[in-house]
Amino acid sequence: MKQLDVNLMHPVEQINVIIGRIYKSGMTTTSGGNISIRDKNGDIWITPSGVDKGSLTIKDIMQVKKDGTVIGPHKPSSELPFHKAIYEARPELTAIIHAHPPALVAFSITGIVPDTKIVPQAHNICGDIGFAAYGTPGSDDLGDKIALEFRDKRYKAVIMENHGVVLGGTDLMDAYQRFETLEFCCRTLINARRLGSVNYLSDEQVSQYMHHLPSHFSHFLDTDHPSDERAIRSEMVNIIHRSCNQGLMISTYGTVSVRWKGNDFLITPSNIARWDIVPGDIVQIKNGMAEAGKTPSRSVALHQRIYQLNPHINSIICTQPVNLMAHAVSGTKFDVRTIPESWIFLQDVPSIPFGLIYNDVDSVAKMFAHNRVILVENDSVFVTGDKLLNTFDYLEVAEFSANSLVMASSIGPLQPIGEEEIDDLRVAFNVK
Repeated sequence: MKQLDVNLMHPVEQINVIIGRIYKSGMTTTSGGNISIRDKNGDIWITPSGVDKGSLTIKDIMQVKKDGTVIGPHKPSSELPFHKAIYEARPELTAIIHAHPPALVAFSITGIVPDTKIVPQAHNICGDIGFAAYGTPGSDDLGDKIALEFRDKRYKAVIMENHGVVLGGTDLMDAYQRFETLEFCCRTLINARRLGSVNYLSDEQVSQYMHHLPSHFSHFLDTDHPSDERAIRSEMVNIIHRSCNQGLMISTYGTVSVRWKGNDFLITPSNIARWDIVPGDIVQIKNGMAEAGKTPSRSVALHQRIYQLNPHINSIICTQPVNLMAHAVSGTKFDVRTIPESWIFLQDVPSIPFGLIYNDVDSVAKMFAHNRVILVENDSVFVTGDKLLNTFDYLEVAEFSANSLVMASSIGPLQPIGEEEIDDLRVAFNVK
């Protein structure tokens, strides 16, 4: 199985894959949103007007030639004018996504530009965000207002007042990852504000994060792929795709590792979209070195130390689901003592400061001797377990529980169970 490279597809195939992904993720409606690609000839390929986004096929994608000739069975999107205006303003952009995902619309109707410095990669991917004044949908006036924002080369994403968002990219995957990451960021911000205030990262903290990519990791050449190792790769890919489908990962973030033999393990790579990852992308770590030609996830050193110090742990998932991250960016305690079943699965969940997973690997790794789940402020959640499916289950339980706590914050104060009830659970379910 080869990696799905959307950008090697024909424009109609690219648009069909990405609009389908956006619709299935609940980030657009049957009639809402549009995508376009401008090819090297200057022709624009764009989603049609009035066609169900849930059943779109490659035959429905419209071509608008450079001379204005329209080819295809439908009318092009009514928002074609602002797509043209953006391409004229920013010749280096070759793909545009416009949609109305709920969290981004919430910012658009309050007139607020989201600050993406809640997790480092969100700001690195999204950059600064522009804001375009209201214009009538489908009008040249709206196109002019959006193009005005895009003329400022700081912006590849623009909030449209009382409308939604439009994002550009050097290719369609670049635009999609910016779109998906920005909506994740806005959902996290909204949920964090329900819990309390939001703690933002400084420019220096965001910059330092990028230096942690293991670009100088030692490599080995004689990679062995016996059947048990290949089976682990397939299982990891299945869990990664399942996580993406359930909103527990996005294309730009999510790390999975599984112990193979001894302290050798397999881990996800850096800079490959999680939606499209395949078994051949997974990186084998043997004797502290990575297989040649691949770069492991930036937290590889911590994964390695966790396995070395904790023989009972055989799998790790590190990711950023929105409700757990709402706790992580607000500094609000993720109190699983509010839900007995959640506490039985997860036990108490500590929170550690941003940057500690890179600056003090040993102390963090030792924490997993007594903690199954750890929140990292403004970064991620780490979930550990024996079998990978169990670890994934713990992740699901943690995010479902965090979602309940976010919802409860809108109703009234939490009512956690007491120490006596916790002791009863320890005895009844043999929790140490």
